Amino acid sequence: MNHNKYFGTDGIRGKVGDTPITPDFVLKLGWAAGKVLARHGSRKIIIGKDTRISGYMLESVLEAGLAAAGLSTAFTGPMPTPAIAYLTRTFRAEAGIVISASHNPFYDNGIKFFSIEGTKLPDEVEQAIEAELGNKLMCVESAELGKASRIGDAASRYIEFCKGTFPRNLSLKGLKVVVDCANGATYHIAPSVLRELGAEVVAIGCQPDGMNINKECGTTDVRQLQSRVLAENAHIGIAYDGDGDRMILVDHLGHKVDGDQIIYIIAREKMRQGQLAGGVVGTLMSNMGLELSLKKLGIPFVRTRVGDRYVLEKMQEKGWRIGAENSGHVILLDHTTTGDGIIAGLQVLSAMVGNSMKLHDLCHGMRLFPQTLVNVRFAGKNNPLNSITVIKACEEVERKLAEQGRVLLRQSGTEHLIRVMVEGEDETKVTHLAHYIADAVKAVN
Repeated sequence: MNHNKYFGTDGIRGKVGDTPITPDFVLKLGWAAGKVLARHGSRKIIIGKDTRISGYMLESVLEAGLAAAGLSTAFTGPMPTPAIAYLTRTFRAEAGIVISASHNPFYDNGIKFFSIEGTKLPDEVEQAIEAELGNKLMCVESAELGKASRIGDAASRYIEFCKGTFPRNLSLKGLKVVVDCANGATYHIAPSVLRELGAEVVAIGCQPDGMNINKECGTTDVRQLQSRVLAENAHIGIAYDGDGDRMILVDHLGHKVDGDQIIYIIAREKMRQGQLAGGVVGTLMSNMGLELSLKKLGIPFVRTRVGDRYVLEKMQEKGWRIGAENSGHVILLDHTTTGDGIIAGLQVLSAMVGNSMKLHDLCHGMRLFPQTLVNVRFAGKNNPLNSITVIKACEEVERKLAEQGRVLLRQSGTEHLIRVMVEGEDETKVTHLAHYIADAVKAVN
């Protein structure tokens, strides 16, 4: 469990202007991170950001704080989160910092760190940074201060890296692709990758103005993408989120294809090619249809808590190479160290081209089970999850579903809410059973 004061499961995040996303706090954070990271040797930090207007302010103060601690920074400008992980590895930098709040609205922002290996910072390093935040900011001697520079070819380096993950013997020639970059960090990268691999690209959500990131576009709202795929008569639509680590697809009929279906296609294709090492890691929210479809193929599947950090931990523990969340966060360790929307999309495209199949047909073989999610507020005195009546209601529903469904009750981490999720083959039955449990939860208060 994460007991840090500022670092959550995905770095530090919040509303710009409210603690901790304020210029003075981020200046101190840059200095504290610099003090801790300077102990490790190399004195260069790479800083990237998405397209939010607050990115300018935050990269300046981060750089000032790092410089005061004696570390030099190299700016990439707007770049996808996974690109910073990649550049941190190739430049052998001490760490990479991404200024982004992913799929959140423009008025939020966040700060995420990557280690020299291109993975999230270990907990003990985050804890050391938090401890340093309690000390007084002391500037190193003038001769020791850090400098700032720009990496001019960051985008072209990352474009080449992405293209290198696509099979050399295949091309996207003849494929019409609509790409929605969410007015975010992939806007100048994803269309180029696809065009250079031969696709005809229609780009939307590629006019960032600092405030339109994720606004009615990208992975959290695919309606624009769906209508454009149909209007353009395209073969596929690809949506990224604001920082490019998630991806959701749309088939030629305008149907949404989520992270569970994407990971099924990728795992089955790896298996076909004899490249599947182990199994697939999903989360508590992964659809039961995914689990049963993988089982039919003889592919092992395990679940972990919600959050890409936990998916990656479980993958490393088991030595497996494929993991994903149904939100479109796909981690493919054969290709890179972190969730990467562009690279995951290329794997699905290579399955389409390599098998001469439409995305719609690649989804056959996996049926998503209907899921009903009911949020129930509770007063906060008694936790309904410990109530005998709620436990009994869950057991009764599980008996009714037998092996063909599941029940999941989760307490929200941020508010007094119990999330009741029931999943099974029959939508009407599932909805009825979810409300039956929700009523039992309400009765506790």
